[in-house]
Amino acid sequence: MAYDREKIYQQAEEAIKKNNLFFIEDIVAFLPCSKPTFYDFFPKNSNELNTLKDLLEDNKIKTKSSIRAKLWKSNRASELLALYRLIATPEEHQKLN
Repeated sequence: MAYDREKIYQQAEEAIKKNNLFFIEDIVAFLPCSKPTFYDFFPKNSNELNTLKDLLEDNKIKTKSSIRAKLWKSNRASELLALYRLIATPEEHQKLN
């Protein structure tokens, strides 16, 4: 099956923004192509992949900021901490432990 590279890129950007995605695997799950095809189109260190990673990182930062604000006020800290651990940087993960 022939894929339109530009269309796949636009769908990836839209999926990240619309669904608050955090990981590359999440993006691929929303696309009509396989993971190898995705990486063929957007190889490591390509401008497009770096842009998609930046969008994912923005989502992580916004979500972590929101979680921290909710943790300050919440009694349901364990649920929020589970999500925070999932998207934490290695340094943040170490501090949480």
